Amino acid sequence: MVKETLLEAENKMKSAEKTLEESFASLRTGRASPMLVEKLMVDYYDVPTPLMQLATISAPEPRLLAIKPFDPTSIKTIEKGILASDLGLTPNNDGKIIRLSIPALTEDRRKDLAKIVHHRAEEARIAIRNVRRDSHNDLREFEKEKIISEDDLKRSEDDLQKLTDRMIEKVDAAVERKTREIMEV
Repeated sequence: MVKETLLEAENKMKSAEKTLEESFASLRTGRASPMLVEKLMVDYYDVPTPLMQLATISAPEPRLLAIKPFDPTSIKTIEKGILASDLGLTPNNDGKIIRLSIPALTEDRRKDLAKIVHHRAEEARIAIRNVRRDSHNDLREFEKEKIISEDDLKRSEDDLQKLTDRMIEKVDAAVERKTREIMEV
């Protein structure tokens, strides 16, 4: 019972960490990364579709993304989706390929991005703490129902806290990496 609860808590915490990493990948630094636009939703025949399902996305140069649609008639639709997004990028197309030039970030924009990173990290920490709280409540219920002893409860609470601390350290390390990457000129 206790092991299953702790394993479930660990999986939920890892999911929160993974979600954070994915959200960091979509943040623009000074470098071109296909992850920046691959989840961008584009209205393809009135159906919101991720860009990665409509085109091949590559980074041929450090500050350039190339988007080659599978269907050449969707170029205008993809351009509209990019312009409507909050990326702040202007697409250029030659009829076959859309090119996105990634400009260097200003100091103010870097600071704004760092704030966004910290905000998203705090959301991940809160999610991890919520998992801990729910698991802790489950463990207390087991003890109240006499499924586990008081000693087992204490041991499992300690294990749960160690797990929580380890996951929050991973979040902090991810924040540190992303902040360094953003502030890099």
